[in-house]
Amino acid sequence: MKAFARKVHRYLTRPDPLPGVTCTGDYASWAEAMAQCTGYSAPVIVERTCASLLKVKRGEAVFERDSVLFDKPEYSFPVLSGLLRAAVIHGGRLSVVDVGGSLGSSYFQFRKFLTPSTTLEWSVVEQPAHVSCGREHFEDGQLRFFETIEECLSGHRPNVLLLSGVLQCLQDPYGALSGWLAHCVPHVIIDRTAFLAGDRDRLTVETVPDWIYPATYPSWFLSETKVTRTMATARYALVADFAGTDRLAPADAAAYFKGFIYDLADPSQSA
Repeated sequence: MKAFARKVHRYLTRPDPLPGVTCTGDYASWAEAMAQCTGYSAPVIVERTCASLLKVKRGEAVFERDSVLFDKPEYSFPVLSGLLRAAVIHGGRLSVVDVGGSLGSSYFQFRKFLTPSTTLEWSVVEQPAHVSCGREHFEDGQLRFFETIEECLSGHRPNVLLLSGVLQCLQDPYGALSGWLAHCVPHVIIDRTAFLAGDRDRLTVETVPDWIYPATYPSWFLSETKVTRTMATARYALVADFAGTDRLAPADAAAYFKGFIYDLADPSQSA
């Protein structure tokens, strides 16, 4: 198992695109791309992610990302800095709404840095199958699962909106982003987001090899200008941006991954 994990680690951190993971095409619509795909709701995705994270929970593995287990943790320290900064601003209270947060991958990655120094509450918003699995196997006194952000907000008051690797997976990423920002969560952290070097939107089909999980789904490479404009329109001010560590691009184009930390410009607007 450790030898396999080291092999996967080398694959996922090498500077060229991931072997076996490809992004192809330049599709005119989501429906056109979906016609070539199994989709994000393929049962194998939640099944393999659940099996991997249960090993992390039981202490049999130290780190999981995209269902792959590692024998050495990899931390996104810019994201951790954003989380700790928000906790300091809010007197030690950290309540995260993690949209597209799988079965709590980021929670399990960061919790040892966040407790007991913060009063931690982590809410994952995900697809129904993930929510059902999460509630059965992973919910605890800090981690909760919801099918919509509105369901989460009905009983919780988050001060951080975390969007890690989710925007490029949505049919309407800018519309979804605008909708989430309308809830005026005080701080927004965006991570693992794919951008096209030509600063336009391109819709591809991402193919994931069997050794991760056999799946195909639509995947955007976004316009950084449009994302930052959407944030500015919603009255969020940039605190910092940072380079992403993911390496994936269409074979015929240049792309990059990037993250951002934003504050609501007028905190009195927050819920």
